[in-house]
Parts: sequence; C-alpha cells; structure tokens
Amino acid sequence: MLSYRHAFHAGNHADVLKHFVQVQLHLYMNQKDAAYTYIDTHSGAGVYALDSFQATKTAEFDTGIGPLWNCSDVPAPLKEYLDLIKGMNPSGKMRYYPGSPWVAEQMSREQDRLRLFELHPADCKILADNFRKLDAHKAEQGERSRGRRVIIEHGDGFHSMKALLPPPSRRALVLIDPPYEIKDDYKRVRDALDEALGKFPSGTYAIWYPVLQRMESRQFADRLKRLPAKEWLNVTLTTNTPTPDGTGLHSSGMFILNPPYTLEPILREVMPYLVRVLGKDAGARFTIEKGTQVTGAAAGRLVGDAPRAPVGNARRASPLSGKGSLRLPGQSMPRADEAPAAPAKPARAGGPRNAAPRDGAPRSARTSAARPAAPGAPRNGRTRQGGGGRG
Repeated sequence: MLSYRHAFHAGNHADVLKHFVQVQLHLYMNQKDAAYTYIDTHSGAGVYALDSFQATKTAEFDTGIGPLWNCSDVPAPLKEYLDLIKGMNPSGKMRYYPGSPWVAEQMSREQDRLRLFELHPADCKILADNFRKLDAHKAEQGERSRGRRVIIEHGDGFHSMKALLPPPSRRALVLIDPPYEIKDDYKRVRDALDEALGKFPSGTYAIWYPVLQRMESRQFADRLKRLPAKEWLNVTLTTNTPTPDGTGLHSSGMFILNPPYTLEPILREVMPYLVRVLGKDAGARFTIEKGTQVTGAAAGRLVGDAPRAPVGNARRASPLSGKGSLRLPGQSMPRADEAPAAPAKPARAGGPRNAAPRDGAPRSARTSAARPAAPGAPRNGRTRQGGGGRG
C-alpha cells in the first residue's frame, strides 16, 4: 500500500494533463478576491528531480514534459502551465518538475490556504523539507514566512478531508489523485466524494484517474457521473495504442465536479495540441464529456461536432472515445465490427409509440463506445496498474 513513489513517474503525460488542468482551476478561483482552501489528499513529495535515479530509470518524462519543453507554438492556456515549470528551472535545463502541492503554492495567493496530506512517511518528510527550503528562500528575498498558510500532515487524506469541509470561506478546490495501486482506491474516492458533496456541495473537486483494463478503472468515470454534483466535466488523454502485453500507462483522465464554465473551451483549444505533440501513433486521442448527475433518465452530453446524444444508462457510457468524441486526422476510428444504428420503426397508426427521442436520433442509436485497454506503468522496474497518482 505504501510502496508507490511518484518520483518514478514525474512529468509523464498523465502529469501534464493533471497539472495543466490544476493550473486552470487555480486561475479561475483567483478571479474572486475571497480566499479559498486548497486540499490535496495525496500530495507526494512536492518537487521531483528529473535527473534523479528514480526519474531516469523509467524516463517517463519523455512521454510528457520532455516533448513540450522546447515547443514555441503552444496554446496560451498551456503556456501558463509551462511557464510555471520553467520558472523552477531558471537555467533553461529541464531538471525539476513540480508536484501538485508546488503547483498550488505557486498559483494560489497569500490569503488562500493549503492543506496537504501524504501517507507515505518518506514522501511526507521530503514534502515538508521542500516547503521549508521554499520558506528559507523567501526569507532571503525579504518575503514573509508562510506561517499557517500551508499545513502539511502525515495522514490519510480521504479521512482528513472530512474535517475541513465546509471551509470558513465557503470556497474550496480539492484534488484527489491516489496511486490506485489497490482496487479499493476507486471505491474510496467515490465514497469520499459522496460524503464531501453532502457536507459541501458547491466545492470544486478534481479527480485524476488512470484508464486501465481492470473493471474498476473502466467503470470509474461512469460511477462518478452518478454523484450528486450540479455539473461534471470529464477529459481523457491517450498517447498511444495499448500494447498487447498490457504494460505501460497509455491513457488517463481528469474528472471535475462543479467545473468552472471556462474550462471546457480551454480544453477544446489545448487537447488537440497535446495529442499532436505527445501522440505516438494512430491510437493517440482525447475525449471531452460534460453533463449533470446521471440518474435513471438524466442525460450527459458528449462534447464534439456530433449533435446532443443521451447517455441514458451510465454504465454503458464510456469515458473514452465514441461517436460523439472529438477526433483529429489520423486518430483511431470506431471498430470496423461496430454495427450501425438500426433505423427507428415507423410509428403505428393511432399514436407515436415508437417515435424517436426529441434530439432526432432513433432510440437504438444511443452511443455505447468501445473501451480500449490502457494498462499500468512500470514502477521500480516492475509493472503496475497505476502510474500517475500522488503529485
């Protein structure tokens, strides 16, 4: 349970998606003068050296921040994320990569509060040391100490989050990204969110998750759609076709409950660029979904060029690409063996019993997209089914 170390995975494509979205969430929260509380349930070490033994052993940064480092044509929202990382590397050499606590510290303001939790004892100590060094550096520059603005605790973030909600300011941004090393992590995330929404329904909750072959992963996003949040937004990034032997992390997602209205158009602008730069083959793609709580008759919406398509049964709605997903030239298409939708039966005389839904699509044309397998990333030289949580 405590064997996961994010240093082996720092800066990979999953980190790019996670931290790019996190930067955008902070920018939106910063638009109001009122303070907010940032809660990080699985903080990790805070800062990672990309020239360390752990990072160079797997070199996963070559799937993420590496290809982006020298790009000069990045969309403006992505540049905000890259500028933060390059600020950590004033020499111009790509050496340090931030974890989510460091992103939060750099993006939040003096009046905002950071509550950081980490269960791994070694990483918790490193996290505290990194913030202690940051305090010392700020003191040399004549800046005031962070005081109680940042509080780091060695403990279970799922459990600790409960006591912090609702925050005094009634504004909160919560990031949840466990390593998903064990199946129970998926259930714990959902249960923790269900309880958190009961205590503080207006908070913004951002959840990172891997897209893997295991059933818990394939059903995870659809289960989150059933949570009692006003709105949700789900984005996934796949960099290459899953390998036949089931190794490597090829796809991950960010699921945001109560997302800012500005996030979807930003994702529309940036995700095609990430697919183009980070994509390895024709299997590279992204998807964006948005909607409200999925209940028996509630409908989500796949965002793209296709018309509105009801989800209906949440367990049939894939977090990966389907007929309503956004695609670029060269991206993978639906399987050849997918049968076309059957036309609607003509209505019987005397009443519209078999009439099509209001959106014009026949009832049988509801999307049920294929879920390509995307297994886990190597850890300490071994194969694992997580690879992106913590940090």
